[in-house]
Amino acid sequence: MRNLVTMLCVLAATTLVVQAAETAPQANQIPNRLIDYKGFLTTAAEVANVREKHRVTEAEFVRMAAEASTVILDARSDSKYALLHIRGAKHLSFPDITANELALRISSRETRILIYCNNNFENEPKAFPSKVPSASLNIHTFNTLYNYGYKNVYELGPLVDVKKSALPFEGTLVPTGK
Repeated sequence: MRNLVTMLCVLAATTLVVQAAETAPQANQIPNRLIDYKGFLTTAAEVANVREKHRVTEAEFVRMAAEASTVILDARSDSKYALLHIRGAKHLSFPDITANELALRISSRETRILIYCNNNFENEPKAFPSKVPSASLNIHTFNTLYNYGYKNVYELGPLVDVKKSALPFEGTLVPTGK
């Protein structure tokens, strides 16, 4: 019930913002065909429904990651990725996401993609510094992948303690020999 209420609130807020954008005086608008905020809001409302069903537990994430056809995508910065990331994750820093860059890392839009971000992990603030919850990278990454036509995306849902996690990590912060 709580998820339904949340989704209805998001949809209502999106509708109000879109309506306001449509009725705003044309003189105040600065045209740019490469920026579509109204389209972003529309897609975000669609993604809210899909994303809620595509958030997985740590155990589910581990199980899904073990399947050969699955891609783990880390969209954090180059420096944070180098420090620590889930073993085998393909890296594409969020600002570098384009159709071409995605195609280089993911063979098909039907490929199952697992995502995670800083806000999924605690007890490693160098590699996973927390962001404001509403600015979590998972939210932006999920929405962006959906916009590019990747609909088989799953997100690590819980907050996981790096020191107790079942997920395998690699990077410069992992002690040698582990």
